[in-house]
Amino acid sequence: MSDVDELLSRLPIGDIANQLGTDEASARAAAAQAIPALLTGLQAQTQDENSAQRLASALEQHDNDLAQGTIDLGDVDTDDGSKIVANIFGNQTDQVAGALSEQVPAASVDQGLIKKMLPILAPIVLSFLVRKITGGAGNTTNGGGDLGSVLGGALGGGGGAAGGLGSVLGGILGGGSAGGLGDLLGSILGGRK
Repeated sequence: MSDVDELLSRLPIGDIANQLGTDEASARAAAAQAIPALLTGLQAQTQDENSAQRLASALEQHDNDLAQGTIDLGDVDTDDGSKIVANIFGNQTDQVAGALSEQVPAASVDQGLIKKMLPILAPIVLSFLVRKITGGAGNTTNGGGDLGSVLGGALGGGGGAAGGLGSVLGGILGGGSAGGLGDLLGSILGGRK
């Protein structure tokens, strides 16, 4: 089971669907698109030392039990999640959400649903990464090496894991299609502080 599949299997999909006013199948489909996008956006931030250090610092703030065992939606701080999403995607959030929604054939998985889901999933994803990097306790300030490897592993070895999503987002966001979603989001996020 991949890291993305593991995290998906542990999400309280019924609770998320209820909170977002949708059905479980739509919530699951939206989460299956949003989690790899969040991971790829984070991976793009490991491409240079300064960004990797900022990401490591952000991860330390999310060293909690949120993604350990059964995930309780009541423990998710969506205000924090909104800040995380803004740091990852910046002013491209609408375009990313639109591209993600186009990857799901269900009409109920629209840009609005993805946009509402991202702040719910972002703190869970950061907590999950901390658990992967530290094994539950440790130090995430070693730069982008281990962090980049963990993110690459979570995405199945790199940008190819997102399938056709990379080229779709590339068309919207002006990135290249050759490097996959990772390179694409990297070009958007590379200079962000």
